[in-house]
Amino acid sequence: MMPSEDSLPDLVAPVMVCAFSGWNDAGEAASSAVEHLALTWDARPYATLEGEEYYDFQVNRPQVSLVDGVSRRITWPGVDISIARMPSSGRDLVLVSGPEPNLRWLTFCEEILDVVRDLGVERLVLLGGLSTDSHFERRVPVSGSAWDARSAARYALAATRYEGPTGVTGLLHHLAVRSGFEAVSFWAGTPYYVSAPVWSPATVALLRRVEQVIGEDIPLGTLDQQAAASIDAVRALVDADPSMREHIDALADEPEIDSTTADELAAEFERYLRRHDDDGKG
Repeated sequence: MMPSEDSLPDLVAPVMVCAFSGWNDAGEAASSAVEHLALTWDARPYATLEGEEYYDFQVNRPQVSLVDGVSRRITWPGVDISIARMPSSGRDLVLVSGPEPNLRWLTFCEEILDVVRDLGVERLVLLGGLSTDSHFERRVPVSGSAWDARSAARYALAATRYEGPTGVTGLLHHLAVRSGFEAVSFWAGTPYYVSAPVWSPATVALLRRVEQVIGEDIPLGTLDQQAAASIDAVRALVDADPSMREHIDALADEPEIDSTTADELAAEFERYLRRHDDDGKG
């Protein structure tokens, strides 16, 4: 349910940061980044896009929990919108996070863009995680796109000619730019061979890119330590298996995604889709 016009907050030069869990969020890199922003800067709830209109509950099931061990609480899937004030600049962040919808993507994106209009959002930052053939000890590769060529160059985003399936993140970016809004997308690469559900190095990489857009340092708290611990854990496993070490070290000879050509970016994304489809076949 969206707040009424009378309850719209008076925001200062707001920037919207969006992440959708699921297909768009390898290593939970994007959703963890938005969660970190919300916790670090004490975001306050603003609205929720409720789930019945957008979710297949057999895919995104509601969750049941106990309250004081007595009564049960049902939490339905939905997208939460919250607002945080950046301490140095005094500007506001509008944070959008929740599962990628299963249904009515166009209507869903238009609801998000209505929030953009209502709150006077100046720019959208869309975050994603992408499974890649990257070396776990190297700099996390980040690709993406912006609203025009000049902005893409400013954020060091290689142009891509990728054609193929996209997620709601890609659709929202497209519709935002088509509607005249400035939007930039950042996709952090996570090593495809890491089975851990969370890859903190990619979260850190996305937050560093968000800093470029909002013009403010983001305190990482314990994220740096978590990222280092994740790398150490993978290193221990790799070092115990010489064949795995040989295979992964061969990835160090590959060019990093930030410096690849558009065709190589497209090929990387297609490999991600094939791996995703294979995983889904069980």
